[in-house]
Amino acid sequence: MSEEMASKKVVANGSEKSVSGNLGSSGVLGDRNDGGSSIGHSSGVGEGGEGGVFEYFGRVYHLGTNSIGHEYCHLRFLFIRGKYVEMYKRNPHENPGIKPIRRGVIGPTMMIEELGCRKVNHGDVYVIRFYNRLDETKKGEIACPTAGEARKWLEAFEHAKQQGEYELTRGGSTRNKLNMEADIDLEGHRPRVRRYARGLKKLMKIWQGPETLLRQSSSLVNDGRGDGFYEGDNGDAIEAHEWKCVRTINGVRIFEDVANYKAGRGVLVKAVAVVEANADAVFEVILKLDKHQRYEWDAFTGDLELVDSYDGNYDVVYCTYDPKYLSRWQSNRDFIFSRQWFRGQDGTYTILQFPATHKQRPPRSGYRRTEITPSTWEIRSLNTPADTETARCLVTQMLEIHSKRWCKWKNSYYSKFEKTIPYALLIQVAGLKEYIEANPAFKHETSATVVNSRLSDLSTSEYEDEDAEDQFYDATDSSSDDEESDEDDDEQEKKEIKVKLKNVSWAIASLSLKQPKAPCANNELDACVDPVTIDLSQFQGSLQKGLDDKDSNCWCSPSGMGFMIRGKTYLKDNAKVMGGEPLLKLIAVDWFKVDKAVDNIALHPKCLVQSEAAKKLPFILVINLQIPAKPNYCLVLYYAADRPVNKSSSLGKFVDGSDTYRDSRFKLIPSIVQGYWMVKRAVGTKACLLGKAVTCKYLRQDNFLEIDVDIGSSSVARSVIGLVLGYVTSLIVDLAILIEGKEESELPEYILGTVRLNRIKPDSAMPLEVRHFETDQEP
Repeated sequence: MSEEMASKKVVANGSEKSVSGNLGSSGVLGDRNDGGSSIGHSSGVGEGGEGGVFEYFGRVYHLGTNSIGHEYCHLRFLFIRGKYVEMYKRNPHENPGIKPIRRGVIGPTMMIEELGCRKVNHGDVYVIRFYNRLDETKKGEIACPTAGEARKWLEAFEHAKQQGEYELTRGGSTRNKLNMEADIDLEGHRPRVRRYARGLKKLMKIWQGPETLLRQSSSLVNDGRGDGFYEGDNGDAIEAHEWKCVRTINGVRIFEDVANYKAGRGVLVKAVAVVEANADAVFEVILKLDKHQRYEWDAFTGDLELVDSYDGNYDVVYCTYDPKYLSRWQSNRDFIFSRQWFRGQDGTYTILQFPATHKQRPPRSGYRRTEITPSTWEIRSLNTPADTETARCLVTQMLEIHSKRWCKWKNSYYSKFEKTIPYALLIQVAGLKEYIEANPAFKHETSATVVNSRLSDLSTSEYEDEDAEDQFYDATDSSSDDEESDEDDDEQEKKEIKVKLKNVSWAIASLSLKQPKAPCANNELDACVDPVTIDLSQFQGSLQKGLDDKDSNCWCSPSGMGFMIRGKTYLKDNAKVMGGEPLLKLIAVDWFKVDKAVDNIALHPKCLVQSEAAKKLPFILVINLQIPAKPNYCLVLYYAADRPVNKSSSLGKFVDGSDTYRDSRFKLIPSIVQGYWMVKRAVGTKACLLGKAVTCKYLRQDNFLEIDVDIGSSSVARSVIGLVLGYVTSLIVDLAILIEGKEESELPEYILGTVRLNRIKPDSAMPLEVRHFETDQEP
């Protein structure tokens, strides 16, 4: 299909910028009058809202069903201005006077979740869901054609939510509007659809799929880092790997992990290359199944066929390959493997590949079924040099090689190793690098979607007196037949676009020689009050405390030296320092199994917090990790302070702050100290703002604060925890919790508490009776 080059002017941060891209002539988005090109997402205005109003706008897909069950996917123009969201049928910049068909406020109780990739008819979209944390029946969904665009919209909504929270702290009429949870009232907004008032009270939702999917070209333009959670290039937990480069092939470096190498066992190997394209584009190339594209870079898994997909971030694929390139045997080969992918809060993509079986693909006549080597992809964005606009990312493929041929190959080019599946996987990185370098469009092409952010000179005051009380997920109700009757939509739907512990100790010891002194937290607790004595023998949880790392099914509390946290000068140089001793003392751990997730567990009569010894403590922090499984589990961590919390400290502001403030500060750093390397790659070592990744609920009473972390609220978190549970009996897991420092007065950070979980046994979880407890909690 022929393509044409297009160049358009867009506005970013108040200045015009010319961008060019490769727009497919078949793209209906380019045929409409509200054209434009995608540009990078700027960071916009800060939380203080000074210098103007943050704006973000562009095209999205509106997914929904009408009152009679008719499913559809409409192209819409979404506009974020400050904390307000408007949805139009066409670009309001090029159609002056056009009225929004939806309008609402991004309130502090609105949660934004990325559902991942969803297969709809002949294409994929990346779905974003909105819901009310206090009432999850209020929800809605929009979709983007690429993962990169979905990420930008997530950032924009988070920014708007922070601006709304800032205005909320200033009080006034904004406070009242943000706290309203009114029903939909479209009087004066959409008179044409009054007859559908009953249907409009149904909230927008997605069914099995819209009738027609409109596919866009990929967004391949680099964006400046607008990510508010970016933690730097390295992990936040110290790992014991020692990578040594053993070979360079076509610009791709081949490494092996020499820290954990033992003769006769597997060797962890990775191929690393810098690719001149943004991470979003590379991710889509790796994930795409189109054989015509894969033939250009993938000599091994070029013939892929989708077998099944789940939850938007997991699928099963079937592959056939010609064995003459890998074996002296000439019989045809095939295999099945699963792919699980997710994007971290720093924008890094991870793809896990496992051998699999599926009932829809039994052994095939004439083919010899083989098993693919487990491997992982990691795609991480790199900083773009000041003198170029070309995006760059670091692509890594990692796998464990059990064959002894590896040692022979790295020393003397053992040719038989080059006929193996592990080698075929390693050189995929070289093929990918060459393919992208041979296609200049990956460096300069943009999609046909307007995705723009800027600062507007318009004041938010003009919205203060307007009728915009509806929350955004309410205002995007899509039950109306009015949308489906639009002629533009009918024409749009007719067109289709292809939318180990020793080594860890060694690593910590070596790093401690290079790192500044660990920060302390002297001001977090009230120094005017004498500390109380915390006697651990008075507190007994259902999970026992271990004596050493050889024990199983137990816990202990390690120091914070295994974690890297923000230093005093982080805002200037991104420097991190090694963590010190935790501020709070871990006094007990409960391991429960329940029929469903339990909130407010600290109020349970059998909970440790309700004991007489606990009531005498100045402060207790309860972390309730709700783990989805069959059955469900609750891992409850109890941290105690020996003095009251200083009200003016970071901890004091967190304990007594709003839920939105807590969501933006509550951070967890995970680390798999010992266990299967694939699980390590899945969990990672990056700090995570839990309130941004999953739903967190807070209970502040008496002398405690409880944080209920619903891991099941995120499909990505569910899939990762499912993988962890499969290997949990052989894992040693370290967790550190802390309050993120975003201002100079909040730095350096400090470790709030740690826990080490040694080879937990799911069967050892104690049942928790909650029926009568829940009845007692009802008002």
